[in-house]
Amino acid sequence: MAHTKAGGSTKLGRDSHGRRLGVKKNENERVMPGQIIIRQRGTRYVSGRNVARGADDTLYALTGGAVRFITRKKTRFDGSRRLVKVVTVQ
Repeated sequence: MAHTKAGGSTKLGRDSHGRRLGVKKNENERVMPGQIIIRQRGTRYVSGRNVARGADDTLYALTGGAVRFITRKKTRFDGSRRLVKVVTVQ
């Protein structure tokens, strides 16, 4: 008879891979159409002129040009305001 308990499997030891989110192109960097500018979850950054938002909230360029970040006030549905960072391509 065995005197030690069987090892079994552990419930620890798992970890998911990083999602590689964040700003991919900074201020004044040149982009071509379709290039990803920001990968994000939610709308931390808002799309402006010549920038579109993908299904997973990724912002990408519609035309070629230089990336610009502008701070604007956005009114929420309840009337309160918040500062948002708008990403445009010029």
